[in-house]
Amino acid sequence: MARKSNAETAANPGRLKQIALTYKMTRKADPKVGLIVAGVGIVTFGVFLAIGFLIDHPVYLGILGFLVAFLAMAIVFGRRAERAAFGQMEGQPGAAAAVLDNVGRGWTTTPAVAMNKNQDIVHRAVGKAGVVLIAEGNPNRVKTLLAAEKKKLARIMPDVPVHDFIVGTGEGEVPLKKVRTTLLKLPRVLAGPQITQVNDKLRAMGDLMSNMPVPKGPMPKGMRMPRGGKMR
Repeated sequence: MARKSNAETAANPGRLKQIALTYKMTRKADPKVGLIVAGVGIVTFGVFLAIGFLIDHPVYLGILGFLVAFLAMAIVFGRRAERAAFGQMEGQPGAAAAVLDNVGRGWTTTPAVAMNKNQDIVHRAVGKAGVVLIAEGNPNRVKTLLAAEKKKLARIMPDVPVHDFIVGTGEGEVPLKKVRTTLLKLPRVLAGPQITQVNDKLRAMGDLMSNMPVPKGPMPKGMRMPRGGKMR
Protein backbone atom coordinates (compact mmCIF):
# COMPACT_ATOMS: atom_id res chain seq x y z
CA MET A 1 0.00 0.00 0.00
CA ALA A 2 2.83 2.37 0.88
CA ARG A 3 4.54 1.73 -2.45
CA LYS A 4 1.29 2.41 -4.32
CA SER A 5 0.75 5.65 -2.40
CA ASN A 6 4.30 6.80 -3.14
CA ALA A 7 3.89 5.99 -6.83
CA GLU A 8 0.65 7.98 -7.03
CA THR A 9 2.27 10.91 -5.21
CA ALA A 10 5.18 10.87 -7.65
CA ALA A 11 2.85 10.60 -10.66
CA ASN A 12 0.58 13.53 -9.72
CA PRO A 13 3.26 16.26 -10.07
CA GLY A 14 4.08 14.81 -13.48
CA ARG A 15 0.45 15.03 -14.59
CA LEU A 16 0.10 18.57 -13.24
CA LYS A 17 3.30 19.60 -14.98
CA GLN A 18 2.03 18.11 -18.24
CA ILE A 19 -1.29 19.97 -17.93
CA ALA A 20 0.55 23.22 -17.20
CA LEU A 21 2.82 22.69 -20.21
CA THR A 22 -0.17 21.95 -22.44
CA TYR A 23 -1.89 25.10 -21.21
CA LYS A 24 1.17 27.26 -21.94
CA MET A 25 1.49 25.83 -25.45
CA THR A 26 -2.22 26.29 -26.10
CA ARG A 27 -2.21 29.87 -24.81
CA LYS A 28 0.48 30.82 -27.33
CA ALA A 29 -1.86 29.94 -30.19
CA ASP A 30 -5.11 30.71 -28.35
CA PRO A 31 -4.58 33.63 -25.91
CA LYS A 32 -8.21 33.59 -24.73
CA VAL A 33 -8.27 29.91 -23.77
CA GLY A 34 -8.07 30.66 -20.03
CA LEU A 35 -10.98 33.11 -20.07
CA ILE A 36 -13.12 30.84 -22.23
CA VAL A 37 -12.54 27.74 -20.10
CA ALA A 38 -13.16 29.68 -16.88
CA GLY A 39 -16.29 31.23 -18.36
CA VAL A 40 -17.66 27.80 -19.30
CA GLY A 41 -17.07 26.57 -15.76
CA ILE A 42 -18.68 29.58 -14.09
CA VAL A 43 -21.73 29.60 -16.36
CA THR A 44 -22.28 25.85 -15.98
CA PHE A 45 -21.98 25.98 -12.20
CA GLY A 46 -24.20 29.06 -12.03
CA VAL A 47 -26.97 27.39 -14.05
CA PHE A 48 -27.01 24.31 -11.83
CA LEU A 49 -26.91 26.39 -8.67
CA ALA A 50 -29.81 28.56 -9.88
CA ILE A 51 -31.86 25.45 -10.63
CA GLY A 52 -30.99 24.19 -7.15
CA PHE A 53 -32.43 27.31 -5.52
CA LEU A 54 -35.55 27.07 -7.67
CA ILE A 55 -36.27 23.51 -6.58
CA ASP A 56 -35.03 24.14 -3.03
CA HIS A 57 -31.99 21.85 -3.30
CA PRO A 58 -29.06 24.24 -3.72
CA VAL A 59 -26.53 21.98 -1.99
CA TYR A 60 -27.20 18.91 -4.11
CA LEU A 61 -27.39 20.84 -7.36
CA GLY A 62 -24.35 22.89 -6.34
CA ILE A 63 -22.25 19.74 -5.92
CA LEU A 64 -23.57 18.31 -9.18
CA GLY A 65 -22.99 21.63 -10.91
CA PHE A 66 -19.39 21.73 -9.70
CA LEU A 67 -18.71 18.27 -11.12
CA VAL A 68 -20.43 19.02 -14.44
CA ALA A 69 -18.64 22.38 -14.67
CA PHE A 70 -15.28 20.67 -14.15
CA LEU A 71 -16.12 18.15 -16.88
CA ALA A 72 -17.26 20.88 -19.28
CA MET A 73 -14.05 22.84 -18.66
CA ALA A 74 -11.95 19.75 -19.35
CA ILE A 75 -13.78 19.04 -22.62
CA VAL A 76 -13.54 22.63 -23.86
CA PHE A 77 -9.86 22.88 -22.90
CA GLY A 78 -9.09 19.55 -24.58
CA ARG A 79 -10.72 20.59 -27.84
CA ARG A 80 -9.02 23.98 -27.94
CA ALA A 81 -5.66 22.40 -27.05
CA GLU A 82 -6.11 19.89 -29.87
CA ARG A 83 -7.01 22.67 -32.29
CA ALA A 84 -3.94 24.68 -31.24
CA ALA A 85 -1.70 21.63 -31.65
CA PHE A 86 -2.98 20.98 -35.16
CA GLY A 87 -2.50 24.64 -35.99
CA GLN A 88 1.15 24.48 -34.94
CA MET A 89 1.77 21.22 -36.86
CA GLU A 90 0.02 22.37 -40.04
CA GLY A 91 2.49 22.58 -42.90
CA GLN A 92 5.34 20.95 -40.96
CA PRO A 93 7.06 17.96 -42.64
CA GLY A 94 5.97 14.71 -41.01
CA ALA A 95 2.91 16.20 -39.33
CA ALA A 96 0.62 13.57 -40.84
CA ALA A 97 2.82 10.80 -39.41
CA ALA A 98 2.30 12.23 -35.92
CA VAL A 99 -1.47 12.12 -36.42
CA LEU A 100 -1.36 8.56 -37.79
CA ASP A 101 0.66 7.47 -34.78
CA ASN A 102 -2.47 8.09 -32.68
CA VAL A 103 -5.13 6.91 -35.11
CA GLY A 104 -6.25 4.10 -32.78
CA ARG A 105 -6.39 0.34 -32.50
CA GLY A 106 -6.82 -1.85 -35.54
CA TRP A 107 -4.49 0.19 -37.73
CA THR A 108 -0.87 -0.53 -38.63
CA THR A 109 0.91 2.66 -39.63
CA THR A 110 4.25 3.00 -41.39
CA PRO A 111 5.71 6.49 -41.84
CA ALA A 112 7.64 7.58 -44.92
CA VAL A 113 7.23 4.56 -47.21
CA ALA A 114 8.17 6.90 -50.06
CA MET A 115 10.01 10.21 -50.17
CA ASN A 116 11.73 12.45 -52.70
CA LYS A 117 14.55 14.96 -52.43
CA ASN A 118 12.03 17.78 -51.89
CA GLN A 119 10.78 16.06 -48.70
CA ASP A 120 7.41 15.17 -50.16
CA ILE A 121 6.38 12.10 -48.20
CA VAL A 122 3.92 9.22 -48.44
CA HIS A 123 2.85 7.37 -45.29
CA ARG A 124 0.92 4.12 -45.17
CA ALA A 125 -1.85 2.80 -42.93
CA VAL A 126 -3.38 -0.67 -43.03
CA GLY A 127 -6.71 -1.54 -41.43
CA LYS A 128 -10.16 -2.92 -42.11
CA ALA A 129 -10.58 -0.39 -44.92
CA GLY A 130 -7.57 -1.86 -46.74
CA VAL A 131 -4.41 0.10 -47.49
CA VAL A 132 -4.46 3.88 -47.19
CA LEU A 133 -1.69 6.08 -48.58
CA ILE A 134 -1.44 9.51 -46.97
CA ALA A 135 0.74 12.04 -48.77
CA GLU A 136 2.04 15.40 -47.63
CA GLY A 137 3.99 17.91 -49.64
CA ASN A 138 3.59 19.64 -52.97
CA PRO A 139 0.37 18.28 -54.55
CA ASN A 140 1.85 18.12 -58.06
CA ARG A 141 5.06 16.35 -57.03
CA VAL A 142 3.53 14.00 -54.49
CA LYS A 143 1.06 12.58 -57.01
CA THR A 144 4.00 10.87 -58.70
CA LEU A 145 4.96 9.19 -55.42
CA LEU A 146 1.38 8.09 -54.83
CA ALA A 147 1.07 6.65 -58.33
CA ALA A 148 4.28 4.65 -57.89
CA GLU A 149 3.16 3.26 -54.51
CA LYS A 150 -0.29 2.34 -55.84
CA LYS A 151 1.26 0.55 -58.81
CA LYS A 152 3.54 -1.39 -56.47
CA LEU A 153 0.62 -2.39 -54.22
CA ALA A 154 -1.56 -3.40 -57.16
CA ARG A 155 1.20 -5.72 -58.33
CA ILE A 156 1.54 -7.65 -55.05
CA MET A 157 -2.06 -7.49 -53.77
CA PRO A 158 -4.51 -6.69 -56.60
CA ASP A 159 -7.61 -7.65 -54.59
CA VAL A 160 -6.96 -5.28 -51.65
CA PRO A 161 -8.61 -1.82 -51.74
CA VAL A 162 -6.12 1.04 -51.86
CA HIS A 163 -7.22 4.54 -50.85
CA ASP A 164 -5.10 7.67 -51.08
CA PHE A 165 -5.37 11.32 -50.21
CA ILE A 166 -3.15 14.35 -49.85
CA VAL A 167 -2.95 16.31 -46.62
CA GLY A 168 -3.43 20.04 -47.09
CA THR A 169 -5.90 22.89 -47.25
CA GLY A 170 -6.35 23.06 -51.02
CA GLU A 171 -9.24 21.81 -53.11
CA GLY A 172 -9.67 18.05 -52.86
CA GLU A 173 -7.15 17.80 -50.01
CA VAL A 174 -7.76 16.64 -46.44
CA PRO A 175 -6.92 19.06 -43.60
CA LEU A 176 -4.50 17.69 -41.01
CA LYS A 177 -7.12 17.78 -38.24
CA LYS A 178 -9.43 15.57 -40.32
CA VAL A 179 -6.91 12.86 -41.21
CA ARG A 180 -7.97 10.53 -38.39
CA THR A 181 -11.71 10.92 -38.98
CA THR A 182 -11.21 10.43 -42.73
CA LEU A 183 -9.50 7.08 -42.09
CA LEU A 184 -12.15 5.94 -39.64
CA LYS A 185 -14.99 6.79 -42.05
CA LEU A 186 -13.66 4.54 -44.82
CA PRO A 187 -15.77 1.40 -45.48
CA ARG A 188 -14.57 -1.70 -43.65
CA VAL A 189 -13.97 -4.54 -46.08
CA LEU A 190 -11.16 -6.63 -44.54
CA ALA A 191 -11.33 -9.07 -41.64
CA GLY A 192 -8.59 -9.57 -39.06
CA PRO A 193 -6.84 -12.50 -40.82
CA GLN A 194 -6.85 -10.58 -44.12
CA ILE A 195 -5.23 -7.57 -42.45
CA THR A 196 -2.52 -9.83 -41.07
CA GLN A 197 -1.86 -11.24 -44.56
CA VAL A 198 -1.63 -7.74 -46.03
CA ASN A 199 0.84 -6.65 -43.34
CA ASP A 200 2.96 -9.77 -43.91
CA LYS A 201 3.16 -9.05 -47.64
CA LEU A 202 4.08 -5.42 -47.01
CA ARG A 203 6.81 -6.40 -44.56
CA ALA A 204 8.21 -8.82 -47.11
CA MET A 205 8.12 -6.05 -49.73
CA GLY A 206 9.98 -3.67 -47.44
CA ASP A 207 9.71 0.11 -47.32
CA LEU A 208 11.84 3.22 -47.40
CA MET A 209 12.55 3.36 -43.66
CA SER A 210 13.48 -0.31 -43.33
CA ASN A 211 15.84 -0.06 -46.32
CA MET A 212 17.60 3.08 -45.13
CA PRO A 213 21.16 2.48 -43.87
CA VAL A 214 21.50 2.77 -40.10
CA PRO A 215 24.62 4.67 -38.96
CA LYS A 216 27.02 2.78 -36.72
CA GLY A 217 27.64 3.85 -33.17
CA PRO A 218 25.25 5.43 -30.64
CA MET A 219 22.22 7.34 -31.85
CA PRO A 220 22.32 11.15 -31.52
CA LYS A 221 20.85 12.44 -28.27
CA GLY A 222 17.08 12.99 -28.47
CA MET A 223 16.70 11.04 -31.70
CA ARG A 224 14.11 8.26 -31.86
CA MET A 225 13.73 5.39 -34.25
CA PRO A 226 10.52 5.58 -36.34
CA ARG A 227 7.77 3.33 -35.02
CA GLY A 228 6.69 1.76 -38.26
CA GLY A 229 4.73 -1.44 -38.61
CA LYS A 230 3.50 -1.53 -35.06
CA MET A 231 -0.07 -2.71 -34.50
CA ARG A 232 -2.22 -0.19 -32.67
